[in-house]
Amino acid sequence: MTDSVVQVRKLWTTFKNGDKETIVHKNLDLTVRRGEVLSLVGGSGTGKTVLLRQILGLETPSKGEIIVLGKPVAELSGQGAASRVGMLFQQGALFSAFTVLENIAFPLRELKILKDDLIRETAMVKLQMVGLPPEAAGKMPSDLSGGMIKRVALARALIMDPPLLLLDEPTAGLDPESSDSFCALLRTLHQGMGLTVVMVTHDLDTIFELSSRIAVLASQKVIINDVPSQVVTLDHPFIHDFFLGARGRRAMALLPGSPPPI
Repeated sequence: MTDSVVQVRKLWTTFKNGDKETIVHKNLDLTVRRGEVLSLVGGSGTGKTVLLRQILGLETPSKGEIIVLGKPVAELSGQGAASRVGMLFQQGALFSAFTVLENIAFPLRELKILKDDLIRETAMVKLQMVGLPPEAAGKMPSDLSGGMIKRVALARALIMDPPLLLLDEPTAGLDPESSDSFCALLRTLHQGMGLTVVMVTHDLDTIFELSSRIAVLASQKVIINDVPSQVVTLDHPFIHDFFLGARGRRAMALLPGSPPPI
């Protein structure tokens, strides 16, 4: 039986605004298997990024249980959490006053257990691992392109070699060439580091290029969590609209054995 890295059980997420209560997740179940790339997709308001942040421990569900790497997610919070779970935020979330190298090294510096020269060496290794040259180390975030910001943020997320990587819209805002290049980098790192990846994305090319399985959020729960070729066969309005339009058919050409797009 395949090990599970993330288990979400009977999860409820509700938000209150005065007397009004909105239920985002209701008895939601999700399992993420070790070594896979799982994409979370769904319409607006289905709580994809909320679920990602709950897995990271940044938000607390109203009810239910989240087990990450064999422990309740609350036990992963605080110092040392970055050694278990890495997170790439949609806009990169780099510190504007820090250089590239300082941004990458930040999680290690916070632990205060390594000497400065070792921290710098480790950060330089990660800088080159994500395809950036050594001379980029001294640049400021304001000097970087969108693709470079994503790579620096990814290097920071991986600085402590976490087994689990969470990605929020990893290719959002990138031009097609940069997006393809970033997908290729993610694929290489996933295979080379043995990562388990959970990804929220709307980009169909990214989904079909990287996903081992796709979990579709609709009706306040996960309605299917399966390989891409099976997900697209489910008779559901969101799946018809999202996957089976012209863009979806073109993207599905990436699937092994798929017919060419019409």
